[in-house]
Amino acid sequence: MLQSLSIRNVVLIDSLDAGFDRGLCALTGETGAGKSILLGALGLAVGERAERGLVRTGTEEASATAEFDLAPAHAAWAVLDEAGLVFEPGEALILRRRLAEDGRSRAHINDQPASIGLLRSLGDVLVEVHGQHDGRGLLDPKTHRSQLDAYAGNAPLREACRKAWSTLSQAQASLDDLVRAHSASTGEQDFLRHALDEIDKLQPRAGEEADLAEQRQFLMGAERALGDLQEAQDALAGDGGGLESRLNLAVRGLERVRDQIGEAGGAAGEALDRAAAAIDRALIEFGEAGDALTDAARAFEIEPGQLESVEERLFALRALARKHEVDVDELPALHIRFADQLDAIENAGERIAEAEKSVQAAQALYRDAAGALTRSRDKAAQKLAAAVASELPPLKMDKAQFRVALTTDNDRAGPEGCDQVRFEVSTNPGAPFGALDKIASGGELSRFGLALKVALAGEDDGRVLVFDEVDQGVGGAVADAVGRRLKRLARTGQTLVVTHSPQVAALADHHWKIIKEDDGKGGVRTVLVQLDGEARREEIARMLSGAEVTDAARAQADQLMAVQA
Repeated sequence: MLQSLSIRNVVLIDSLDAGFDRGLCALTGETGAGKSILLGALGLAVGERAERGLVRTGTEEASATAEFDLAPAHAAWAVLDEAGLVFEPGEALILRRRLAEDGRSRAHINDQPASIGLLRSLGDVLVEVHGQHDGRGLLDPKTHRSQLDAYAGNAPLREACRKAWSTLSQAQASLDDLVRAHSASTGEQDFLRHALDEIDKLQPRAGEEADLAEQRQFLMGAERALGDLQEAQDALAGDGGGLESRLNLAVRGLERVRDQIGEAGGAAGEALDRAAAAIDRALIEFGEAGDALTDAARAFEIEPGQLESVEERLFALRALARKHEVDVDELPALHIRFADQLDAIENAGERIAEAEKSVQAAQALYRDAAGALTRSRDKAAQKLAAAVASELPPLKMDKAQFRVALTTDNDRAGPEGCDQVRFEVSTNPGAPFGALDKIASGGELSRFGLALKVALAGEDDGRVLVFDEVDQGVGGAVADAVGRRLKRLARTGQTLVVTHSPQVAALADHHWKIIKEDDGKGGVRTVLVQLDGEARREEIARMLSGAEVTDAARAQADQLMAVQA
């Protein structure tokens, strides 16, 4: 529901902040007070086309901010999610629009910059306006099919039709691909065979380029590495028998000394033992170092021509990858793709026949699903037309007619079936049927919208319904009928009505008066006042009697309000 509307510098409104409630909300006031300006500001906030004339004279910018309290399942959240905007569950949705005096405008959604297009998409699921200049909701033929489907409860049939269309589309796309492959030139077949032969000769493997590059780097340094290893081995060997011989001589010398002093050597004996142990460890480490150098030297022993072989394969793989404009690691996948393409060309005839059978089966499935949807729509169209017709006489449109024009065109088939739906009216006997907004006058248009909404009424979809002077040109029992239908629509949601009818205003759950007053600067401004109790009684009495409110009008206002109570 619409929780609040804040307006700054819009035509006659310099500053206005209004809070709204659920149920039927009536907006009254004298002609020219600014009721249409208020609705225009709401339209500005929900993305309607903005004219620079909305900016209050003498100011640089107009703005309108609408705050909505929405259920977690409201369609607006899906619109925001598709646009990549994510908000916390239960968070208020605040739409803000600024319009500069040069006609440029900016939009924000919960203080995040947004496009005007996104604002309008949100407006389509947040607000439904019925009035002479309504361009949304029931006046938009693009919504008529979905409105009829909702009335008929066609959700399961529509889902079955969408699935059948998806199956048919996939089958047709597969057939089209095979037909294109079959029409491929001999040159393309030759190219594929040659390309496959080139790849087959190399038999590339995933990750092979990195392995070959690593081998090449190793082999390029192997010769120098062997020389360095030889120097290390020579250094270990040393001159005159090398270090190992000298360490062995030292060990034997220590053994003779130990034998001479025996077991009772004291501190000297302990030192000799430590020295002997250290030399033993050195001999072991020295031997291990020599063995390791020998193993390393063997590892660097390479076959003649091994470097040339690795480079030849590496360069061949890279050249082939460049030729086909892929990475080396993508060559195996390219081979599979080329093989599939060649197979499709060479065996296209058999595959095309199979694909054609699949398309025929999918077409039959789609025809059944679309046909079931058409039959349901046709039945619902007749029922809806009768329901709307029963609503017209109480609204002083007993000579008007309404119909649901259902046209089935198989050439325009799609996921929603083959039907085009359009709501049409005829306002006088013998007059041709036509679109709502082309045939009906302003007051009739609002009443047609009201009759339609009452007939279509189902579960609350969370839209704010706005009726602009739905009671234009009527009074008495007709105005009472209008009010009672508005009241019925507002039971589960929120309905705003701009009205001149005291009967409608008296039935409202909430009542605001729009007043035009002196702004203290030589101009005028529009203000909005919520009415309760005596103030509301006085306003309804004014609507009954005119400029001079009489006691009789007050008594009649009491009677009308008593019906509401």
